[in-house]
Parts: sequence; structure tokens; C-alpha cells
Amino acid sequence: MKKLNIIRFTTRNLYLITFLLCITACKGPTPGVTPEKIVFSGERALALVSEQMAFGDRIPGSEAHTLVGDWIITELEENGWEAQEQLFSYREFQGRNIIGMAGSKEGEWLILGAHYDTRPISDRDEKNPWTPVPGANDGGSGVAVLLELARVLQTEDLNKSIWLVFFDLEDSGGIDGKDWIVGSTHFVEQLDRIPDEVIIVDMVGDSDLKIFYEANSDPELMAEIWGIAAELGYDTFIPAAKHSVLDDHTPFLQQGIPAIDIIDFDYPFWHTTQDTLDKVSSASLEQVGRTIQHWLVSK
Repeated sequence: MKKLNIIRFTTRNLYLITFLLCITACKGPTPGVTPEKIVFSGERALALVSEQMAFGDRIPGSEAHTLVGDWIITELEENGWEAQEQLFSYREFQGRNIIGMAGSKEGEWLILGAHYDTRPISDRDEKNPWTPVPGANDGGSGVAVLLELARVLQTEDLNKSIWLVFFDLEDSGGIDGKDWIVGSTHFVEQLDRIPDEVIIVDMVGDSDLKIFYEANSDPELMAEIWGIAAELGYDTFIPAAKHSVLDDHTPFLQQGIPAIDIIDFDYPFWHTTQDTLDKVSSASLEQVGRTIQHWLVSK
């Protein structure tokens, strides 16, 4: 009789232990912690570059340009982000900035941006200067990083507002008198409040990635990002200024908003017909994406 009571007592404990283990396993991720299943994937980001390339040349005014914008909206919404369009006119074009919004309404407001249009001519290409730039790295890589971040960010745990902004009409500057950075300039002109910090991601897929400080960018914000890259063991982020670039961070800086440009401006296929998918590295995309993800989680 005593032995039977011991067996019944042990069984009750086993049930209790099983119940507690089930509760633990069913709980969501701990706030601020990045489980393996939601870590930024370079392979997935590379696939997102490939999907953009499948649309063709994303030149403003073209069908491919319209379709890739629609696709960006779908990707955002499927990952739980609220997507909005900001329409504007520029010359004969109907511009469209696309904004993905998520996170807390309180706390900091952070903007991550990239342009999704591609350049109509390859003016740095000696053999084919009038052929459109395919835009795998110049355009495609930044969009891919932002969309993969849309998948992995657990925005409800970040205690901040995050906007992913896909700028239009960035890359037609100097053609028939057109301006650069048209979409981001319009976006900043329409702001009714000031974001805390802005990060622009452009040309970050080069297999020989070397990201120097951009000379115009906010020094404190650069130091934060490059410091996190160093902690993660990424020597592709080089904490020394090399280039001064007019890019989508410029309109923010002109309004006194802390902004930086994460860009590898030594990309040898810039504005040529050789800016193709085979030049883009999943490892490079992953290093940039994970650096930004860690920065967002740590803030």
C-alpha cells in the first residue's frame, strides 16, 4: 500500500513537470532577445534581390517599376507591417514612396530607408552607356535588407516606432537635367514631426564589401553602428571616412536630423550593365542586416 502511494505521488509530479514544460515551450520570445528562427538571413535577402530582378529594369514610369512597388507593399503587409503610399509628381512622372510602419507609438521614431528605382542608363559603361542599369546591388540590395528586416523584427518588443521607407526617383539624376534623391527630398518636405535617427542602406551586396564612414553622415550614429559590427566580428565596416556621397540621407541631414548612409561606394559595377545578381553576396547582405537588427534590438 505504501509503495502504491509513492507511485501515485511520482505520477502527479510527472504530470506537473510536463505541464510546466509545455507552458515554457509555448511562451513567445523574450522581449529584446532574437531567437534563431528570426535572425536575419542573407540567403533570404539574396532571394529578395532575385525577385526584384525578375521584374526587369525598375525605371520610373515603366511597368516593372510599378509592379515592384506593388510587390514591396505585399511583402510588408504579409509580414504584419502597415503599408502606406506617398504619391508625388515630378516632371512627367508619378512618384511613389512606400512606407512600412510598425512598433510602438511611444518612444523613439527610427527610419530605415532605401531606394527601389533603378537608373535608366549605364553611363559609366563604356560599351553600353545607353542601356538601363540592372540594379541588383544599386537599388536591389537595400530593398532586400529592409524587407528581410520586416520579416525578422519583433517590433512589438522593441518599444519604439520603426518606419521602413522605400524611396522613389533617387537614381535618375543628371539625365536630361533631372535631380537626384527626388523621393527622399519630397518625404522630408512633408514631415510634420522629426524622426530621432535615420539609416539609409544603399549598395551593400558587393561580394568584396568594404563600408567606410560616409563623410557627411552623423558621426555619433556611425560610431554606434560600426561599433556593433565590430562586436559581431564584421571587419567589412571600416571606421574611417573615404567618400562623400549625395544620397537619400542628405535631405534629412539638411534639416538637422541625425542620418547616415551605409554604402559601399567602391562597387566597381556602379551604373554599368554589370550590376547583376551574380555580383551580390548573401554574406554581405547578412552582415549589414544583422548589424542593423542588433542595433535596433539594443536601443
